[in-house]
Amino acid sequence: MLSIPTVTLNDGIPFPELGLGTYGLSGDRGVAAIVAAIESGYRLMDTAVSYGNEREVGEAVRTSGVDRGELFVTTKIPGRHHGYSEAIESTNGSLAVTGLDYLDLSLIHWPNPSVGRFVETWRAMIDLRESRLVRSIGVSNFTEQMLTRLIDETGVVPAVNQVELHPYFPQDALRAFHSEHGIRTESWSPLARRSELLQEHVLNELAEIHGVTPTQVVLRWHVQIGSTPIPKSADAERQRENADVFGFELTPDEVGAISALERGRLWGGDPNTHEEM
Repeated sequence: MLSIPTVTLNDGIPFPELGLGTYGLSGDRGVAAIVAAIESGYRLMDTAVSYGNEREVGEAVRTSGVDRGELFVTTKIPGRHHGYSEAIESTNGSLAVTGLDYLDLSLIHWPNPSVGRFVETWRAMIDLRESRLVRSIGVSNFTEQMLTRLIDETGVVPAVNQVELHPYFPQDALRAFHSEHGIRTESWSPLARRSELLQEHVLNELAEIHGVTPTQVVLRWHVQIGSTPIPKSADAERQRENADVFGFELTPDEVGAISALERGRLWGGDPNTHEEM
């Protein structure tokens, strides 16, 4: 079984350096895929209300036989649940659907700035953490300006900001802001799926040098720039390959060569304009 290291969040909670994205993993096959990942050594499972598979994640946690305290379950509050009472109700709903006594991490899924209620939502999440229904709280798809507003208005710094991040969009400035404020970066779509990323010459060259796959090179790059990637796979062998990135190290020049692939955001998910309810 693989061992995935952890880092310590700004609230003192250990957080795995690599996790499993579960979007699209649903039904009995989804449960089986998540259980397989846990058996391989995964401890972080990332879901969301909007994914419609919180039930499967909760069932996999119970089916795995692994002690609940070793597992780290993340879910996300959707835009339609922004607001203080709405966020409380959303979290209680996630607990009921998963069948879990607590959530390890709750994120605001998108800021939805035109709605203008993400600070209210954040205040609810602070209270949920105080009541121990949620261990850690954070956000997803927030900009530096949005993070600053949360911190200035509540005094509470998010533990995590989960954002689009891959070699085509390394988010250097935002990661620097995270580092300055003790916010852990987490990468969604870390392999830039539906793009030609894994065919890039530099990745294949580095894969040959290190005796690994281009996928492993990219995931190792995430680890070394200080971001937790959450690749999704339903295939047990691919899951093991994705998590097996802690036995080699890229040089600083190699990390830089991968970051030089930058071309920008791929899917139009600019948090200032893109909104999801």
